[in-house]
Amino acid sequence: MYSVGDKIVYPMHGACIIDGIEEKEILGEKEKYYILRFPFGKMRVMIPIKKVDEIGIREIISQDEIEDVIRVLKGDQTKMPSNWNRRYRYNMDKIKSGDIYQVADVVRNLMIRDRDKGLSTAERKLLTSAKRILVSELALSQDAEEQDIIDLVDRTALEESV
Repeated sequence: MYSVGDKIVYPMHGACIIDGIEEKEILGEKEKYYILRFPFGKMRVMIPIKKVDEIGIREIISQDEIEDVIRVLKGDQTKMPSNWNRRYRYNMDKIKSGDIYQVADVVRNLMIRDRDKGLSTAERKLLTSAKRILVSELALSQDAEEQDIIDLVDRTALEESV
């Protein structure tokens, strides 16, 4: 169980902070909920505590793991399906995993592909979403400004492949 003030990741939405724990009665059932605040975008969400594992909530990465994420961003583009629809599903599955290394892989691959060949509208939206998720976790884990992390990701993901 997490506590108020803990920094966690909500897959497909990004990093957030637990602002509170409240008991609510919804449809006649009393349940405890985490009240989550997303620092970038100012969104607030309530999730049932009993669904945390099912949703895939996890703690944000540690300082030590940040270097590993940066290494993924600096890596070479990995093989992806050539068909854009299959590629989209392949990348979406990686993002849904909630694993920051998988998200970093998607960001790197799509940024390189965008630079080299361009992206479909759907893939461009996917890149924006994956980048938002990645940036939110890196920024929250380092107590850094969002724009500083965006700049870091932009520089790093294209650095090694130029």
